[in-house]
Amino acid sequence: MNPRQLKTFLAVIRHENLTRAAAEVNLAQSSLSDQIQALEEELGAELFLRSRQGVALTAAGAALKTYAEEILALNDEAKGAVRAAAGNADQSVSVGTLETIAAERLAPWLSLFGKQNPGLGLKLKIGGSGELRTQLHDGSIDVAFTFDRGQQDERFATRRVSSEPLVLIAGRNAHARPPESLAALSTAPFIATESGCVYRHLFETAFAEAGVPAPPIVTEADSIATIIRLVASGAGYGLVPGLALGPSTARGDVIALPWPGEPPTAALLMMWRRRRVQPPALALLLQSASNKLLPAASDELSPVRPADARLQHAG
Repeated sequence: MNPRQLKTFLAVIRHENLTRAAAEVNLAQSSLSDQIQALEEELGAELFLRSRQGVALTAAGAALKTYAEEILALNDEAKGAVRAAAGNADQSVSVGTLETIAAERLAPWLSLFGKQNPGLGLKLKIGGSGELRTQLHDGSIDVAFTFDRGQQDERFATRRVSSEPLVLIAGRNAHARPPESLAALSTAPFIATESGCVYRHLFETAFAEAGVPAPPIVTEADSIATIIRLVASGAGYGLVPGLALGPSTARGDVIALPWPGEPPTAALLMMWRRRRVQPPALALLLQSASNKLLPAASDELSPVRPADARLQHAG
C-alpha cells in the first residue's frame, strides 16, 4: 500500500462514484480503477461492490478505512516533523470556530497570541460544528473551538474551556412576559438555526429532556446575529448564547427572559487531533490557550491526554 493508493481509496468512499473520485484525485477513471484493483490484489480482498448505482464498501473496505486515514495522517505528520527539524517548514496554525465564539471569546486572545508570536502565521476559519469536525479530521484546521454535542471520537483530544449559558430572548416591543413553564413556550413562535447546527441541537434537547414538545420554528437563520435581529423585530422568541447578547441588550432591542427551570448551558470545547508528535506551532497555541484563554474559567479545564498518545481507532 502506498499513500497515493490510499488517497484514491478514500476518495472513492467519499464520492461513492468512480468518475467523481477520479476527478478529485486528478486521475483518468481507468487509472483509478487500476489503483483500486492493485490494492485489492495486494490485500487479497474486494474493497468495493460495483453496481450501476455506484460503489459501496465491503466489510473488508470498511476495515481498511480507519487504517488508511491514520496511515495518511501519520505520513503528513512525519513530513511536517522532518521539515520543522530541518528549519524548512512555514510555522503556521489554523483555528476553526463558530462565528459567535470567534467574535466574543477568541478575538482578544488570538490578537495577543499573534503579537507574542510574530513569526507564526495564524489562520482563523469560521464554520458550522459539523464542518469543523470534518476539517479537523482531514487536517484543514489544527484546532477547533466549538460546543459539546456529546459525540465521542477517540481521534480527537478535547479540553473543556467553559460553560456558556443560553438565554431566552424576546423583542423589546413584543411585551413578552416571563413564561411560567416550558409547556407555556411549546406553542410560542421561535427563530432558530437550521437542523444539524449545535444551537438547534441544544434548543431541541432542552425541550426533549423536559418531555415537552419543541415549539414551532417560524424562521430558520444561518447566524446567531441574524436570529437576534429577527427577535428584535418581533418575529418570535430565540434561545441564544448569552455571550452574543452584549450590543443588542445594551441598545434595548431585545430583552432576556428567565428560563423556566434550570437554564440550558453549552460546554465550550477546544479540540485537536491526536498525534504522536505535535507540530511546534500547534503546541505553542495549545499552551497559550491553557494559560491565557479565559483565565476566569481556567480552573474548569479538564485533563488532556498526552499529545503523543497512541492513535485510537474510531467506532
